[in-house]
Amino acid sequence: MNPNNANIKIAPFPEYVTVTSSQSVNPLFDIIIDENVTLENYCKALLNKVFELPQSKFQAFINYQTDIIQDELRWLNKFEKLISLNEELFISSTCLSRYNKMYHYIEKKREEVQSLRVSAAKKATPKRLINAEAEDRHFSFHEVKDHIEKINDFNEKLIYLTEEIFEYKQAEIISKNSKLMDYDYQCTQLIEKLQTIRKMKSEFEKEKELTENNSGSGAAQHLKLQINGPINILTNAFKQMMVNVKPNGTPYIQYKIKDVAQFICDNFVDENGQPISQATIQTYLSPNRTDKDPNSDMKVRF
Repeated sequence: MNPNNANIKIAPFPEYVTVTSSQSVNPLFDIIIDENVTLENYCKALLNKVFELPQSKFQAFINYQTDIIQDELRWLNKFEKLISLNEELFISSTCLSRYNKMYHYIEKKREEVQSLRVSAAKKATPKRLINAEAEDRHFSFHEVKDHIEKINDFNEKLIYLTEEIFEYKQAEIISKNSKLMDYDYQCTQLIEKLQTIRKMKSEFEKEKELTENNSGSGAAQHLKLQINGPINILTNAFKQMMVNVKPNGTPYIQYKIKDVAQFICDNFVDENGQPISQATIQTYLSPNRTDKDPNSDMKVRF
């Protein structure tokens, strides 16, 4: 049976290690993917190992994979889930012996990892900092906080805490430390704290960005010059430069009336500091509206 040609169900491995054919140092145990490295392709390659490896190599394969994975226990749990989800493949291929044997070695390795973790934790963590103890492990929020600080990715922090809450709720607790709060409650409180801090940081960043944008737009505001006199004196000066021609036959300013009017409105205010009407300016600039020109003694002469 080749899982590559079947519709397999994938397990949500949070971590997996693959190599290409050219990188492989142990082709028998390496998960080799030369195409796109995706979770689906990883699951297919992993199932292929279950179908193709000699059963005598199952234990060595699991040891090899857990040596290159950071969180052996999580990987083992997801590997077990992958096999369980695809049980039909083993039944239809009459490979139930492989299914059962791999299950056996996964469980054996998991007990070994859990035992080592419990032993190491008991040596490192004082009894007073352990919230509760189960048959196969203990639960210490003190350890959780230390571990969370080492995780950089925010979502990974939440995933880890959530998994710990479920582990605690499903465990058969032997004893609890009455001087400490419940383990799951403290984990939940930490999740809420992290989410609140992330929300606050996001809001602060938005507020900072808004402030910077506002200050930037304020700095970029255009200085407008105030005309201390009738506006038609200014417009007539522009009008002369638009109408009078130089010796080469072109006017000093060669733009449309509406463009010059827009420029005047953008750069000048009237003697009261008020914006200027563009429609009024266009009327003053019109060559046909000489009635809007200032008296000859008030004109700006070039």
